[in-house]
Amino acid sequence: MADNLKALVEALIFASPEPVTRKTLYTLLDSEPQEDVDAALDAVRTDYERPGGLHLVEVAGGFQIVTRPEFHEWVRRLFHERSTQRLSVQALETLAVIAYKQPVTAPEISEIRGVNTSGVIGTLIERRMVKVVGRKKVIGRPFMYATTQEFLNRFGLSDLTDLPKVEDMAEALGLDLPPGLATPTESDQPLPLPEETDADAEAESTTGAAGAEEEQVH
Repeated sequence: MADNLKALVEALIFASPEPVTRKTLYTLLDSEPQEDVDAALDAVRTDYERPGGLHLVEVAGGFQIVTRPEFHEWVRRLFHERSTQRLSVQALETLAVIAYKQPVTAPEISEIRGVNTSGVIGTLIERRMVKVVGRKKVIGRPFMYATTQEFLNRFGLSDLTDLPKVEDMAEALGLDLPPGLATPTESDQPLPLPEETDADAEAESTTGAAGAEEEQVH
């Protein structure tokens, strides 16, 4: 395997803001045999197993070069994590409900949390952490929400099977999550959305702005 192919694979993964899948590498490096690309990727992976500030992780179905978690505090200081970049406690709690109960409707989320969550869902859609996956087969056909690949990226998960136990998630986030999250629910296949988009759902969610303001005092 040529060293320049290994270096190229490393550069592509490092430069990409999103995890790079094998399929993407095959497409970008279509002049190279796929087995050579795989070998280059394995070589990069081996290199990043050594001690250092960076490591190669497999997340959301792709590969990404990230800083090691033990250096998070110093990296955070570098970027000064502005408050606008952080999710509020209300948003984190709502996101946890969606992650563990998806697909789930806004009324169901509000019932679990005990407060109106319409405005918070709109914020999560804006942040690309949550998306609309259909409508529930009940009167009114409310939107059903689920997490996105951005959610997987943000929390370093390969897929939803990597979600920790609810208790561990609560401890990691420093939240008092609703006990109902630990109760399994039956899967509910949402109706497809032939015309509506995430933007439509976001517009509907933001109509609950008054409820969101009320929620902040809880």
